[in-house]
Amino acid sequence: MTKTNAGHFFEDYQVGMEIVHATPRTVTAGDRALYGSLYPNRFALHSSNLFAQACGLPESPMDDLLSFHVVFGKTVPDISLNAVANLGYAEGRFLRPVYAGETLRSVSQVIGLKENSNGKTGIVWVRTTGLDGQGDPVLEYCRWVMVRKRDTGAAAPETVVPELAAKVEARDLKVPEGLNFSNYDKDLAGSTHMWEDYAPGEVIDHVDGVTLEEAEHMMATRLWQNTAKVHFDATLREDGKRLIYGGHIISLARALSFNGLGNAQMIAGINAGAHANPAHSGMTVFAWSEILAAEETSRPDVGALRVRMVASSERGMAGKLRDDSGRYLPSVLLDLDLWLLVPRST
Repeated sequence: MTKTNAGHFFEDYQVGMEIVHATPRTVTAGDRALYGSLYPNRFALHSSNLFAQACGLPESPMDDLLSFHVVFGKTVPDISLNAVANLGYAEGRFLRPVYAGETLRSVSQVIGLKENSNGKTGIVWVRTTGLDGQGDPVLEYCRWVMVRKRDTGAAAPETVVPELAAKVEARDLKVPEGLNFSNYDKDLAGSTHMWEDYAPGEVIDHVDGVTLEEAEHMMATRLWQNTAKVHFDATLREDGKRLIYGGHIISLARALSFNGLGNAQMIAGINAGAHANPAHSGMTVFAWSEILAAEETSRPDVGALRVRMVASSERGMAGKLRDDSGRYLPSVLLDLDLWLLVPRST
């Protein structure tokens, strides 16, 4: 009798199935320090207790993506251990900041299934919620994953494709309780550009680049307790290369976006996202953003920007996303549609 976990295969899932993921994880100041050493993150709200307190928060919260990665990592052994690819995201909302000392865990519900025509794989849609130690939600998102079948002869389940919103409505974004940008210090934040300074259609080249290192991406993936084999075991891929965890690319792009979006202090939502092409050690990651919309929130001092954040393996590709046939360019690594909270001039 085997005692090891081979993970779920496509035929193991049922629509409505709820999965309580192991292992709860308490985040600490050490996580913040290691996150900062892996990514060139300079957003003041996540760097300074004093700056955060001046903005109405009790202390500097964990980086929003640090919380996302911890919650996401919990789901990997149950959702994507046998995945071919993580295909997309939708309906993501960051419901409140997470602080050092809090414990996070994850639960997921299967909301859709569709076997692929090759009979070897299928698409699994899940809605995941990250919970704190009291069981209250801190973030939620949907994602869909292509998962291998254990038995290609197994009967296909009934196809259920969920209807997911094309975007999170601005009115449904959660502005953290207490957050107050009315006395915002632009000098300490490192940027003079406020919510009013951005216009839909504007494209921002974030200029800087970071070359991917093998050890760093594996360290990051272990930090989130993400057990996906393709990130560690080079023998599992025909090209003999470890696949860089997509969350590593997301965090790099977000950190690089400081140069041009330095006052976009918090992520409030994920509207959509795709890991367009694989990334490997030795590639250099650049980033650019397009402003899709600027919306008011429930607070007069806090505005929301809807931003397309793109990571590319080539410099100088700002505004270039797809070829003439509509396919992603080979250099595009990430296409992520976000809501960001930015101070307004009052």
